[in-house]
Amino acid sequence: MLIDTHAHLNFSAYKDDLDEVIDRTLENNTWVINVGSQSTTSERAVGIANKYEEGIYAAVGLHPTHLFSVHIDESEVDVKFKSRAEDWDYEFYKKLAQDKKVVAIGEMGLDYNFIPDNVDRKTAEKKQQEVFRKGLDLADELDLPIIIHNRDVHDEIIPILNEYVKNGKLKRRGVIHCYTGGWQDAERYMDLGFLIGFTGIITFSPRKNNEAQQEKILEVARNIPMDKFMIETDCPYLTPEPNRGKRNEPLFVRYVMEKIAEIKKVTFDEIINVSTKTARDFFKI
Repeated sequence: MLIDTHAHLNFSAYKDDLDEVIDRTLENNTWVINVGSQSTTSERAVGIANKYEEGIYAAVGLHPTHLFSVHIDESEVDVKFKSRAEDWDYEFYKKLAQDKKVVAIGEMGLDYNFIPDNVDRKTAEKKQQEVFRKGLDLADELDLPIIIHNRDVHDEIIPILNEYVKNGKLKRRGVIHCYTGGWQDAERYMDLGFLIGFTGIITFSPRKNNEAQQEKILEVARNIPMDKFMIETDCPYLTPEPNRGKRNEPLFVRYVMEKIAEIKKVTFDEIINVSTKTARDFFKI
């Protein structure tokens, strides 16, 4: 069995063929954690999960970019969408997260790259930090792991996580989704008990302007212990090689696994067995 630990089948990219995508995913013995990014997609993730007895699960949360209205266009990683501003509603997410098919809070975190020009930057950063903490509080209250979105702000997120861990909170810890940092920061997360999430980015051919960045990710994959990471697609984004240019979907998680097996010089079956056990233990599925 393969598990895509971070997908967005609840997004509009699948509005025309969602059932077909899920059917072929399950038929190929692949399970999915379907992750919300704000209230509507979180509700949709739960609704989709409840249509299936097993194999499709949900996470609910508020992505930091959805605190503001902004157009996001990252052609380098196939990310384009318009963010609709939303306030965090603790009771709404608490009620939603108590559904039997919800296995995590998230994705939540910090992302300062897309703060609108008409919003004071310091105010926006503070708001993101406050909402992130509320997400951590909810994960702690409900004894769920948290899926963390972190765009190059390790020195802000790690002290927050350290504070919670030192105070005996977040017993089920969490995962740093779509990790693009270096080995030193990865060690800091692992020392706190958090896992690292790898996406299709690890399969990309380095461009002239990002060779060093790509090597950082490969170094993490080479060095990380086998039981300290999970594998994800982040679909519909970040389609791995050899399918670049196509819409991503959970079945493509195998290409991320194959690349990690190549990097770590282990068999594909070893990666499947270990990563599946890690994911099932982490999400309790």
